[in-house]
Amino acid sequence: MGEAAAATAVEDIQKGTAVVVPAPRPSKGVASWAVDLLERLVVRLGHDKAKSLHWLSGNFAPVRDETPPAAGLPVRGHLPECLNGEFVRVGPNPKFVPVAGYHWFDGDGMIHALRIKDGKATYVSRYVKTSRLKQEEYFGGAKFMKIGDLKGFFGLFMVQMQELRKKLKVLDATYGIGTANTAFIYHHGKLMALSEADKPYVVKVLEDGDLQTLGLLDYDKRLKHSFTAHPKVDPFTDEMFTFGYSHEPPYCTYRVITKDGVMLDPVPITIPESVMMHDFAITENYSIFMDLPLMFRPKEMVKNGEFIYKFDPTKKARFGILQRYEKDEKSIRWFELPNCFIFHNANAWEEGDEVVLITCRVENPDLDKVNGQQNEKLENFGNELYEMRFNMKTGAASQKQLSVSAVDFPRINESYTGRKQRYVYCTILDSIAKVTSVIKFDLHAEPDSSKKQLEVGGNVSGIYDLGPGRFGSEAVFIPKVPGVTGEEDDGYLILFVHDENTGNSEVNVIDAKTMSADLVAVVELPNRVPYGFHAFFVNEEQLGLQDV
Repeated sequence: MGEAAAATAVEDIQKGTAVVVPAPRPSKGVASWAVDLLERLVVRLGHDKAKSLHWLSGNFAPVRDETPPAAGLPVRGHLPECLNGEFVRVGPNPKFVPVAGYHWFDGDGMIHALRIKDGKATYVSRYVKTSRLKQEEYFGGAKFMKIGDLKGFFGLFMVQMQELRKKLKVLDATYGIGTANTAFIYHHGKLMALSEADKPYVVKVLEDGDLQTLGLLDYDKRLKHSFTAHPKVDPFTDEMFTFGYSHEPPYCTYRVITKDGVMLDPVPITIPESVMMHDFAITENYSIFMDLPLMFRPKEMVKNGEFIYKFDPTKKARFGILQRYEKDEKSIRWFELPNCFIFHNANAWEEGDEVVLITCRVENPDLDKVNGQQNEKLENFGNELYEMRFNMKTGAASQKQLSVSAVDFPRINESYTGRKQRYVYCTILDSIAKVTSVIKFDLHAEPDSSKKQLEVGGNVSGIYDLGPGRFGSEAVFIPKVPGVTGEEDDGYLILFVHDENTGNSEVNVIDAKTMSADLVAVVELPNRVPYGFHAFFVNEEQLGLQDV
């Protein structure tokens, strides 16, 4: 490479690492007052505030304040050296009371974190300082439309209220309107908080475990679409693979980000209609896209009084497989399987002519179940672990059930991302959103078809039960030794747990190899930690490589 070309490459890399500090310019005044007045009138007529909102009650309720670093927490047991780092989990925590509806997917992103160093633990909680949050802090109240509002004619009205506020410059959408409340990824020296309707927010972990939102990442303005909450980093190449879906054709856009943080050109992935595409997967040579029939249907929302996302049981599940570095979609291969939806994949790899996908599959999901008013008991979606196979030579597709319901939030030893692995760790769900146990699957063992509930035996090699009245969230696997040279399951599972009997929260550490009922460690937390979404672990080396 010549000197000029090398200088250009370095400049491109530097541009790719730039973080944009959101500086929205909302405005108060007569226009803001008038829109608020109209909204309050319609909400009073069209929304029943007498009914409580399930997703703002109990331990789904937000915590009022952030928690600065609280060091020297009580630890029962011991925190192994490989846990030195920062364990983070994000979830919805609305700072302001919703104007009307509220869906579990709503709420400002709040990170709950545990800094572990030399056997000691520090807890901290901080909001991700999004453009959306900054603007609502400016007004001192909720201003942005909620997913929970998007039902019936009332949903159309709330959409129009938000568009009117943007048109009158009451709200500023220049820096996006996402919540950063869903998941994390670490790439090129940056920890990113993600939600699939926005760009990534970069969060720095400080020496004492505190969290600082640096700003959003637009890859030198090359990222002009949304960014999935579930990108994949190849541990062998350090590249990141991602996509965004939208309500406009081609409905999905695929991106590759080099190990140096440079986002390559967009690759449109054309699908027939706008769908919710929450996750995807990679193998050593392919990326796998999921065109599943959870459809964006605004007309039906207004006409039939339905939620804006509607599952269509008449359509097949389609899986598109594309070579990872293709410049266009011409060579994508589409496969069909029976109707289903998938929120989360565990992993994928290649075996001969086949691409294998391990995933949590669900039939007939209804997102309206996690919306709105209080219910005594919410039914599970019925998620089950499946193996799907796609033959790139013959075009055949098949699937095999690996578990009964309900399991989700699958995690693996991420040193094996995109490569064949043996163990999958999932959470067992009760009432859709409450985690009662952590379960370990052995993919080398055959499932026991005689078992009608989740229990040890067959391909289930262990279950850790949290106990009566105790519920958790996603468990993350942390290997004792990074890489693929050691035993795949030699490590620990770490998760946040809340005890509804006492009102106390803690962090539990489980031996991932034995799944023993005897915990490796319990860290008692000073505050309640609400139920949330995805978790992540940033190791000590990654903390040292954080790029400001």
